[in-house]
Amino acid sequence: MRNFVKLKKYGIKALLVMFYMVGVLVCPQSANTQTEGFTIDLSIVGDCLLATEDGKDTSYSFSWYAKNKSPEYFFKKVATVFQNDDFTIANLENVLTDRPLKKRDKGKGAFWFKAPSSNTDIIRKGNIDVVSITNNHTYDYGMDGYLDTIKALDKAGIAWGSEDKTLYLDKNGYKIAFIPASLYSGSQTKRIVERIKIASEKSDYQIVYFHGGKEAIYVPEDWKIEACHKLVDAGADLVIGNHPHRLQPLEIYKGVNIIYSLGNFCFGGNNHMKSNRTIIYKTILKIENGKLAQEETLLIPCYIQDKTKYQNNWQPDIIKNEEEKRLVYDFLFWKADLPHEKTENSKIIKVNNYIKKSDDIDVNEKSGHILKRYIYE
Repeated sequence: MRNFVKLKKYGIKALLVMFYMVGVLVCPQSANTQTEGFTIDLSIVGDCLLATEDGKDTSYSFSWYAKNKSPEYFFKKVATVFQNDDFTIANLENVLTDRPLKKRDKGKGAFWFKAPSSNTDIIRKGNIDVVSITNNHTYDYGMDGYLDTIKALDKAGIAWGSEDKTLYLDKNGYKIAFIPASLYSGSQTKRIVERIKIASEKSDYQIVYFHGGKEAIYVPEDWKIEACHKLVDAGADLVIGNHPHRLQPLEIYKGVNIIYSLGNFCFGGNNHMKSNRTIIYKTILKIENGKLAQEETLLIPCYIQDKTKYQNNWQPDIIKNEEEKRLVYDFLFWKADLPHEKTENSKIIKVNNYIKKSDDIDVNEKSGHILKRYIYE
């Protein structure tokens, strides 16, 4: 078997250590380093907008459901996944505040989303451990709304990372850097690269979780593909995007998985979904003698809302129908134009240059399973 060598991250001069990149450590259990093998189980999902436009609670809106359902309702159908992992990660795309704050001027056609701080119960009782608060709705209600959100998350004991804060997740001494970032243009790549370099000195595995790209498209733009490649070249071990509100395909670049967009997951901004598909990105890291020995990825297709209803019921659910699962997998592996329906005269890339296979990377496109083995020299 050909060696798949995990290169050590290169050093970084102290001058790159900026005040806005202070890291915070989160441990699910005792951080005593163990020499025997163990696993770290991560579940990562996309946009969770646990609010409605300007906090309104019209009948059957998300806010109406939040008032009339228990907090456990929203993630009930994916609870078996979230309850049994070490860390569940999501993007929180709304402000949490109990004050009547004024909306920030965002121009015509914009949307503003807020919810009461009590909606942290949805996150906590939904078994979501970590959220990103880096997105285009973070400052919908100015700095006051942003600080209220942080206060609400801290009070609820929910770990968060942001544009200015890399979060470090620790299990048995093995550290994972969670790097939320904005990536609306290629010019923002440089700052993310600097954060990766800093995080590489403090952690063993680096996840870039970015928000950016054009909305409502299923194929990533060329500039975004190029930017994500640069993030991998800088040392990222996993790159995952959000913001387009659509699922986008997978790439394996230099042995590193890139998901260009997870799309929506639990999304209060729309009463019905044009594309009712998303995934839970699950990765299980096997650690032996303090190093990554194996990386197993499971792509779990999900509905964003109940597929039998036109109205969004704000309850993502795992897809069990084999044909519908196959459509999602075909889309993720660049074999179909859409994840939710078959299309004629496909324009998707047929010669798959985006999934690089090797002796050390097993890819099962029929089951959404990717297995990587690491050998150190």
